[in-house]
Amino acid sequence: MQKFVAAILVSSMLLLSACATVKGLGRDIESVGEAGEDAIN
Repeated sequence: MQKFVAAILVSSMLLLSACATVKGLGRDIESVGEAGEDAIN
């Protein structure tokens, strides 16, 4: 039972960190798009 709970906790932490990474990647892509738009203008 303890191994099962530990596996659930580890899985949850990995999923949460992946969400944060995707969110950060989205911000990076957005900032690149804004910089490109500023360069065009």
